[in-house]
Amino acid sequence: QVQLVESGGGLVQAGGSLRLSCAASGRTFSRYAMGWFRQAPGKEREFVASINWSGSSTNYADSVKGRFTISRGNAKNTVYLQMNSLKPEDSAVYSCAGGTYVTSRYSDYTYWGQGTQVTVSS
Repeated sequence: QVQLVESGGGLVQAGGSLRLSCAASGRTFSRYAMGWFRQAPGKEREFVASINWSGSSTNYADSVKGRFTISRGNAKNTVYLQMNSLKPEDSAVYSCAGGTYVTSRYSDYTYWGQGTQVTVSS
């Protein structure tokens, strides 16, 4: 079992940066691929980024490529999402997820956090 808790969300102006963290409990964290998803009001949940168990492979949605960076620190049981050059359209609830495979499909992930709100003002 893995429990996930996100932090680091908040209000930021367009062009600014935020760093989200996802702290995992459980000794098996390093075995799991991790992903970040987001959901804005009235919209479907959207894939943002994913990372494999070792951190050697990452994948990003086209909408965030070049602006966001996913990383993980297995010694700290934490996965991060560094978000730069934020845009108002990045506003959403961001959730981290853990699963067996590196994938962009939310249905493939087993464990989910509660989410953290990111609001980007114009």
